[in-house]
Amino acid sequence: MPKINMLNMNGENVGEIELNPEIFDVEINEHAVYTVVKNLLANRRQGTQSAKTRAEVRGGGKKPWRQKGTGRARQGSIRSPQWKGGGVVFAPKPRDYSYTTPKKVRRVALKSVLTSKLQEKELIVLDELKLDQAKTKEMVKVLKAINADEKALVVIKRPDENIIRSARNLPTVLTTNANTLNVYDILKYNSLIITKEALEEIEEVFA
Repeated sequence: MPKINMLNMNGENVGEIELNPEIFDVEINEHAVYTVVKNLLANRRQGTQSAKTRAEVRGGGKKPWRQKGTGRARQGSIRSPQWKGGGVVFAPKPRDYSYTTPKKVRRVALKSVLTSKLQEKELIVLDELKLDQAKTKEMVKVLKAINADEKALVVIKRPDENIIRSARNLPTVLTTNANTLNVYDILKYNSLIITKEALEEIEEVFA
């Protein structure tokens, strides 16, 4: 069973904690991770791109010159795609890029990246994370004490206004809840910081 040292906010070792092997000691499935990340990024696309086809561009109703006898190529409209100011061939239109990935694949991917974080020693478990007031320098102090990377993902059990507000001024730090943890965010940030409460919830849900 995998184990990891648990730290307090001062960076001191306060004991060893056992991790669930069903989550933190699984065979890493790279294809599942790729599939889920691709799905998450597709779901985040706005899909608001739009361009006009030749039918939607203003003008071009009159044939620019007669069909024959001019020595030039026949043309039917100055809004054809080959003309400057003409329409776009197969113009992109607003669409929904979202789709779903099977629940089992999402679970396999999440367990794979959590296992990877543990193996690469990028996982940090805190006994608790509590700030008396919302101050960025307090969050910076904690991150330095536990030797976290500048790019850090902080996972807490439930929304805490002081923690969220203290971290949001740090462009490379993101705060999330245990129930909204996703594969892309774990991969994007170098250090994964999880409170003991959040860890227990993750193990309860995904084990």
